[in-house]
Amino acid sequence: MPSSVVFAGVVTWDTVMQLPCLPAPDGRVVAEAMSTCGGGPAATAAVTAARLGLAPELIAAVGDDPVASRIRCGLRAEGVGTVGVRTAPGATSGACTVLVDRPRGARSICVLPGPELRIADGSGEAAAVRAADWLHVDHAGLPAVEPLLAALPSGAPRPVVCYDAGNLNPRRCPAAVDVYVPTLQALREVYGDRAGAADVPGLLTAALADGARTVVATDGAHGAYAADGAGVWHVPGHRGVEVLSTLGAGDVFHGALVTALVRRTPLPEALAYANAVAALSCRALDGRSGIPSDTEAQALADRLPATRLTLAAPTPTPIP
Repeated sequence: MPSSVVFAGVVTWDTVMQLPCLPAPDGRVVAEAMSTCGGGPAATAAVTAARLGLAPELIAAVGDDPVASRIRCGLRAEGVGTVGVRTAPGATSGACTVLVDRPRGARSICVLPGPELRIADGSGEAAAVRAADWLHVDHAGLPAVEPLLAALPSGAPRPVVCYDAGNLNPRRCPAAVDVYVPTLQALREVYGDRAGAADVPGLLTAALADGARTVVATDGAHGAYAADGAGVWHVPGHRGVEVLSTLGAGDVFHGALVTALVRRTPLPEALAYANAVAALSCRALDGRSGIPSDTEAQALADRLPATRLTLAAPTPTPIP
């Protein structure tokens, strides 16, 4: 039977402008290109999983404005289930305006937060969370699902939980999380004070000691690292891919990583696969239209496999 895969967290509507330079205060710049599409960490990760062949469901909150309709239509067009995308009466949907400085490859993001994600116990969304085989959450999804998971009886089936720890208020690996995925910057911020955490393997080991079965740390253009009970691996960034914008690349990485792990791909190959998918997504101005097919992603991943590093200490067993 196919695995039930649920994503929970932020969904937005994005307007992305490509500029020759960022405007000065009170200045004016003529844009070179513009793109509008859906965004948000959990939502873009779900779109990635769908593009790569899964049938994910998204749990998120939108307002009762016209933007909500665009958000839902965009998700459905990609094959993402939207039954759990609920409307908050009187609220405004989340939105982002992104300014991409093309010559420098930098971006500035203005965020209008959407309604808070709340999942009522006894709701259809709560049942979907508890029944999922895999559950991926971002910084907004985690606090919404933690009480539901904590209320599960001891020994009851529970989803494998993947947490996009990112850079937004990063936390040490929470008890409910199995696959902990911060940026390397965030990993240093929350685990850099641990004894023996001076290098990347030490940081990964410190997170594993907090209960994660798998730790994956993204490092932007420099690639990513991963560790579990079988070892530590690194995959460098892809240099041959033409980068138009890195918007959403981290979210795409998370969706691809979940996809690979759902398919029981060994961690080194899953790391290389997610790295390839994220790199290829940077060919587009927005965070979604450049997401590749599974075939294209696998071909690039095979060209740049992960390599083993030295692990600092024994670690827990990997996800079965």
